[in-house]
Amino acid sequence: MKAALLRYRRLLTLLLFVLALLLLERTLGLREHLNLQYLQQQLHGHPVSGLLLFVALFAVGNMLHLPGWIFLAAAVYTLGRLDGGVLTYVAASLSCVFTFVTIRLIGGDVSANLNRPFAVRLLAQLHTHPVRNVLLLRTVFQTLPTLNYALALSGVRLRDYVTGTLLGLPLPIAVYCLFFDYLITAAHPH
Repeated sequence: MKAALLRYRRLLTLLLFVLALLLLERTLGLREHLNLQYLQQQLHGHPVSGLLLFVALFAVGNMLHLPGWIFLAAAVYTLGRLDGGVLTYVAASLSCVFTFVTIRLIGGDVSANLNRPFAVRLLAQLHTHPVRNVLLLRTVFQTLPTLNYALALSGVRLRDYVTGTLLGLPLPIAVYCLFFDYLITAAHPH
């Protein structure tokens, strides 16, 4: 009974945290201000602080469910596909870990303790080969915030999560870098 109460309290706290984030995003108008031009200006105009701000904004944006492609496009346009890709990989990796740790601290591993047959089967599959499964999920869904939240609540160990994330992000980021580089080149032929 006490464990169930704690689990529900953690879920309620997590829900309130997410609602507070959404309210903060709406109040500050981050979606309107955090755009391609702003990110490019920060990266281009402030070499060191712009990089740090880019990483921090990526982490905050990911928590707020802002699309990651904006960050990738800005990095590729400003720094080129290789440097932009590397920066995005670092920022995306740190963002995923930041989200995982934050959500795990607030919500714990509540879904790991579910008594629902469907959830138990899904989690058993995840925990059988956690690194491989996180790698596959990350390759398909990249930095999807919902995935980060779900994995944080699943009971997956941080080490397995980080390893799967680091191995799963390079391919989709590389593909997107090539895609955005192609679009930039097509829009601005030399």
